[in-house]
Amino acid sequence: MDKLTFYLDESVNIAVGEGLKRRGVIVISARDAHNLGHSDKEQLDYAARKNFVVVTHDDDFLKMAMKFKHKGIIYVHQQKYNVGDLIRRLKKIALGYCRAERYVKSCRIFVRN
Repeated sequence: MDKLTFYLDESVNIAVGEGLKRRGVIVISARDAHNLGHSDKEQLDYAARKNFVVVTHDDDFLKMAMKFKHKGIIYVHQQKYNVGDLIRRLKKIALGYCRAERYVKSCRIFVRN
């Protein structure tokens, strides 16, 4: 599995992105990209152009997953994991240590190679 890079939409706590960066994961947030307030489609288009996998709590991305081109979408229910747990799971996915489904349970994961 190739190393993934993440794009955190504005629904994801900034602390998740900062924690991933400290752990060596390549990640950019909507805030970093100056994309706050952009539509979900604009967020997805940006991530696709940069070849980033979107990480979101917004279930609208699940509807877009099959309609639009993207590198991947990881949807995590907002109340499912605390910040630390989400950081640990995303790090494992990004570094390719394991199959994503094993570490991010109860999520919808669409990752395209």
